[in-house]
Amino acid sequence: MIDEKCIFCKIIAGKIPSRKVHEDEHVFAFHDINPWAPIHFLIIPKLHIPSLAQLAPEHAALMGHMMTLAPKLAAQEGCNPYPEGGFRTVINSGTEGGQEVHHLHMHIMGGPRPWLRG
Repeated sequence: MIDEKCIFCKIIAGKIPSRKVHEDEHVFAFHDINPWAPIHFLIIPKLHIPSLAQLAPEHAALMGHMMTLAPKLAAQEGCNPYPEGGFRTVINSGTEGGQEVHHLHMHIMGGPRPWLRG
Protein backbone atom coordinates (compact mmCIF):
# COMPACT_ATOMS: atom_id res chain seq x y z
CA MET A 1 0.00 0.00 0.00
CA ILE A 2 1.40 3.38 -1.04
CA ASP A 3 0.03 6.90 -1.25
CA GLU A 4 0.85 8.55 -4.58
CA LYS A 5 0.74 12.02 -2.96
CA CYS A 6 3.02 11.12 -0.02
CA ILE A 7 6.55 12.55 -0.20
CA PHE A 8 7.98 9.57 1.70
CA CYS A 9 6.29 7.09 -0.63
CA LYS A 10 7.88 9.03 -3.52
CA ILE A 11 11.31 8.79 -1.82
CA ILE A 12 10.88 5.02 -1.39
CA ALA A 13 9.93 4.71 -5.08
CA GLY A 14 13.01 6.70 -6.13
CA LYS A 15 10.93 9.55 -7.57
CA ILE A 16 12.55 12.01 -5.13
CA PRO A 17 16.28 11.70 -4.40
CA SER A 18 17.54 10.99 -0.88
CA ARG A 19 20.77 10.10 0.88
CA LYS A 20 20.02 6.46 1.64
CA VAL A 21 21.26 4.92 4.89
CA HIS A 22 19.60 1.51 4.58
CA GLU A 23 16.97 -0.36 2.62
CA ASP A 24 15.45 -3.80 3.01
CA GLU A 25 12.13 -5.36 2.09
CA HIS A 26 10.29 -3.65 4.98
CA VAL A 27 11.91 -0.25 5.60
CA PHE A 28 13.84 2.58 4.01
CA ALA A 29 16.22 4.82 5.98
CA PHE A 30 17.64 8.12 4.76
CA HIS A 31 19.27 11.30 6.06
CA ASP A 32 16.94 14.09 7.17
CA ILE A 33 16.99 17.02 4.75
CA ASN A 34 16.87 19.50 7.68
CA PRO A 35 18.94 17.82 10.42
CA TRP A 36 18.51 18.83 14.06
CA ALA A 37 21.66 17.01 15.17
CA PRO A 38 25.07 16.10 13.71
CA ILE A 39 23.62 12.65 12.91
CA HIS A 40 19.96 12.71 11.90
CA PHE A 41 18.22 10.17 9.72
CA LEU A 42 14.74 8.68 9.40
CA ILE A 43 13.56 5.09 9.32
CA ILE A 44 10.25 4.69 7.50
CA PRO A 45 8.18 1.62 6.67
CA LYS A 46 7.69 0.90 3.00
CA LEU A 47 4.05 0.28 3.83
CA HIS A 48 2.19 3.61 3.96
CA ILE A 49 0.93 3.93 7.52
CA PRO A 50 -0.10 7.55 8.23
CA SER A 51 1.03 7.64 11.87
CA LEU A 52 1.73 5.75 15.07
CA ALA A 53 -1.98 6.20 15.85
CA GLN A 54 -2.90 3.92 12.92
CA LEU A 55 -0.78 0.96 14.02
CA ALA A 56 -2.58 -2.34 14.40
CA PRO A 57 -1.46 -5.68 15.88
CA GLU A 58 -0.30 -6.85 12.46
CA HIS A 59 2.33 -4.06 12.47
CA ALA A 60 4.10 -5.36 15.62
CA ALA A 61 6.88 -7.17 13.73
CA LEU A 62 7.47 -4.14 11.50
CA MET A 63 7.82 -1.82 14.51
CA GLY A 64 10.08 -4.34 16.23
CA HIS A 65 12.24 -4.41 13.12
CA MET A 66 12.47 -0.61 13.08
CA MET A 67 13.38 -0.46 16.77
CA THR A 68 16.07 -3.15 16.57
CA LEU A 69 17.50 -1.63 13.38
CA ALA A 70 17.83 1.84 14.96
CA PRO A 71 20.92 1.10 17.14
CA LYS A 72 22.69 -0.71 14.31
CA LEU A 73 22.16 2.17 11.88
CA ALA A 74 22.99 4.78 14.55
CA ALA A 75 26.38 3.12 15.08
CA GLN A 76 26.89 2.76 11.33
CA GLU A 77 26.23 6.49 10.86
CA GLY A 78 28.70 7.52 13.57
CA CYS A 79 26.87 7.65 16.89
CA ASN A 80 29.19 6.81 19.77
CA PRO A 81 28.41 3.65 21.76
CA TYR A 82 26.20 3.45 24.82
CA PRO A 83 26.41 4.54 27.63
CA GLU A 84 28.67 7.58 27.05
CA GLY A 85 27.45 8.05 23.49
CA GLY A 86 24.01 7.13 22.30
CA PHE A 87 21.23 8.53 20.19
CA ARG A 88 17.67 9.76 20.47
CA THR A 89 14.60 8.28 18.79
CA VAL A 90 11.50 10.38 18.15
CA ILE A 91 8.18 9.42 16.58
CA ASN A 92 5.75 12.32 16.23
CA SER A 93 2.09 11.45 15.78
CA GLY A 94 -0.51 13.83 14.41
CA THR A 95 -0.38 17.54 13.80
CA GLU A 96 -0.51 18.46 17.49
CA GLY A 97 2.25 15.91 18.11
CA GLY A 98 4.53 17.68 15.63
CA GLN A 99 4.12 15.28 12.70
CA GLU A 100 4.75 17.16 9.45
CA VAL A 101 4.70 14.25 6.98
CA HIS A 102 1.80 11.88 7.49
CA HIS A 103 3.71 8.67 6.83
CA LEU A 104 4.95 6.93 9.97
CA HIS A 105 8.63 7.73 10.53
CA MET A 106 11.20 7.44 13.28
CA HIS A 107 13.86 10.12 13.70
CA ILE A 108 17.27 8.90 14.88
CA MET A 109 19.47 11.73 16.17
CA GLY A 110 22.91 11.61 17.70
CA GLY A 111 26.33 13.15 17.94
CA PRO A 112 27.83 15.61 20.40
CA ARG A 113 25.35 17.92 22.12
CA PRO A 114 24.00 20.57 22.32
CA TRP A 115 21.85 20.18 19.26
CA LEU A 116 19.84 22.88 17.58
CA ARG A 117 16.57 21.33 18.79
CA GLY A 118 15.31 18.37 20.72
